[in-house]
Amino acid sequence: MHENNSKLVEESFKKYYFDHFDLIHVPERPSQREFGYQKFNSGMTRHLTIKNDKELHLMIIQNSPSDVYCSNGYYSFPNLPMAEKDWQEADLIFDIDAKDLNLPCRIDHSFKKCTNCNKIFQNNSICPSCQSTKHESKSLPCMSCIDGAKKEVKKLKQILIEDFGIDKESIHVYFSGNEGFHVYVYNTQFQKLGSRERAELVDYIMFKGAIPEKFGMKRFNPERSVFPSFDEKGWRGRVSKQIFGAKSKRSKMITEIINNGYQSYANQLEQIAPIIGANIDPNVTMDIHRIFRLPGSLNSKSGFTKILCKDLKNFNPYNDACFIDDSSIEVLASTPVSFKIKNKKFGPYVEKKVSVPKYAAVYII
Repeated sequence: MHENNSKLVEESFKKYYFDHFDLIHVPERPSQREFGYQKFNSGMTRHLTIKNDKELHLMIIQNSPSDVYCSNGYYSFPNLPMAEKDWQEADLIFDIDAKDLNLPCRIDHSFKKCTNCNKIFQNNSICPSCQSTKHESKSLPCMSCIDGAKKEVKKLKQILIEDFGIDKESIHVYFSGNEGFHVYVYNTQFQKLGSRERAELVDYIMFKGAIPEKFGMKRFNPERSVFPSFDEKGWRGRVSKQIFGAKSKRSKMITEIINNGYQSYANQLEQIAPIIGANIDPNVTMDIHRIFRLPGSLNSKSGFTKILCKDLKNFNPYNDACFIDDSSIEVLASTPVSFKIKNKKFGPYVEKKVSVPKYAAVYII
């Protein structure tokens, strides 16, 4: 990051933390968790212990971090190296990111940055300035992206509540501060699951590895009566609704499935997995030693706050997670796609000096 840009963002973050300590708290059982932070243009500092809000706020004031983290894991000795921490258990956390959903709107708000001359451009594979083929892909998520991620959160919550009996009060949904949501499950029987067991949990939630026999289809002599019905709970009911579409079509569809054969049905189950399963990042849930962005802290990719979504349906991150102040500042902007924050539209800008609110300047940077 350019020095002047870095200074502006760092000062904006510092002011945010000074003004909004009311949003930043240690999670439950803080003395058993590992904390960490990253400074602007610097590496990660982790394996820290923090006991209360006062210590947390002091750490932030002293270090002016770009990012603040806390473990989902609980340890006997959280400040020691990983091999010596003595892991006890971990909160179950799911990550849903819009960039992983392959939504059709993505192409409309994506662009490229040449790694040779830093030129920003769209739609080409070759830099129009220096003809280099080396570039970084960039994208600014839109509300359609956020709505797509919300749909996955809704599917995930339904599976957790209906299939695993998790109390909805134990499920907390946070906007990640950038392109999606972190779903936390607290104080359940799943706390002590290791990585392998969590991997199996992920496969179930994503509807991976479905076996046709479980959904009515035998390799030989299939029976119509064992195909799933609409009224069944769990995956059989979801598969029935997705494949048959309506109760009146069930009989005809079963005939087609049997005629098409076992492998065709196996392929069909695989194809509907992203539709009925929850699209989560499996690596995040499986990692019992990961440190996650701390709720209330800023995401250095956007300048938005990681914040609890009390009303997910009406949550708008471009209004509800933007706490950087609106003092006017001049920046040289090169953003070929437009974006909207706090109901104000910005861009597109093509290497143009513009005066914008500080929250928009931080977002552009």
